[in-house]
Amino acid sequence: MRFVFVMDPLSRVTHDKDTSFAFIRAAQARGHESYHCLPRDLSIEGGEAHASASPLHIGDAPPFISLAAGPERLRLADVDAIFIRKDPPFDRSYLYATLILERARRCPLIVNDPRGLRDANEKLYALNFPEWTPRTLVTADREQIHAFVRALGGAAVIKPLDGAGGLGVLQISERDKNARAIADMMTSEGQRLAMVQEYLPAVVHGDKRVLLLDGEPLGAILRVPRDDDHRSNIHVGGRVVSTELSPRELDLVRAVAPRLRADGLFFVGLDVIGERLTEVNVTSPTGIQELGRFTGADPAARVIAWAEERARGRSARA
Repeated sequence: MRFVFVMDPLSRVTHDKDTSFAFIRAAQARGHESYHCLPRDLSIEGGEAHASASPLHIGDAPPFISLAAGPERLRLADVDAIFIRKDPPFDRSYLYATLILERARRCPLIVNDPRGLRDANEKLYALNFPEWTPRTLVTADREQIHAFVRALGGAAVIKPLDGAGGLGVLQISERDKNARAIADMMTSEGQRLAMVQEYLPAVVHGDKRVLLLDGEPLGAILRVPRDDDHRSNIHVGGRVVSTELSPRELDLVRAVAPRLRADGLFFVGLDVIGERLTEVNVTSPTGIQELGRFTGADPAARVIAWAEERARGRSARA
């Protein structure tokens, strides 16, 4: 099969952590061809989506991942699967890429669906499941933010709607003289929406990343924050430890799975603190290599095997 990965430059790929690397390595091991392209390499001609994409090779020594040849012009309807793995933020370039990929719907499989990506802001999408989320406010009104923090007992977390990797996630307390400055900054003095959530004390024990494939759990890792930081993201120094899903977290997965499937969000990372859903990561979820090391399995190979089966099934129906 031929897989196209729409992603960041290879210079940003780390062989021992990157989930996209794990997918490409698994695809190569199973005899498939993988191609790399940037969002700017996408185009529309004659109403159909194309990509200027280069074949990829995974090796056992640095640089571990490289381009095997120069770019080829691919009609995306002719490939077997497209993996949209561009890291956040979901900016104008990302938006245009999803709109171009709308023209590739004759491709047997797109992970994740471009329409689903546009609809699923990673902060706001969790609010589709209010019974599972912390108490949350989304507003640009600074006085409303301060009133909400007081109603929560004086402490909360505030974050931008377009952030990723823990960037811009701050604690806000009514007893902190910086609270008003934080609200001013996060809302651009009342001009930009921000999210304020109940502070969950369980975060000191870690933030669980639950990886789902077509609504079913591949497993989970626990990201534990540094002693000097409330954020547990790997990107900012969070430590990763082995974990299991609790019965209530399995109930959470079952609750969100039908909506994820309906929106074409097949490979997803749920962020869970104290058995509460805080974010739904759909653009480029990470953590699959860490999960594989803890379990001794190869969850990336499981994703590729699923993609093979799904692509063959859709090709047969077409």
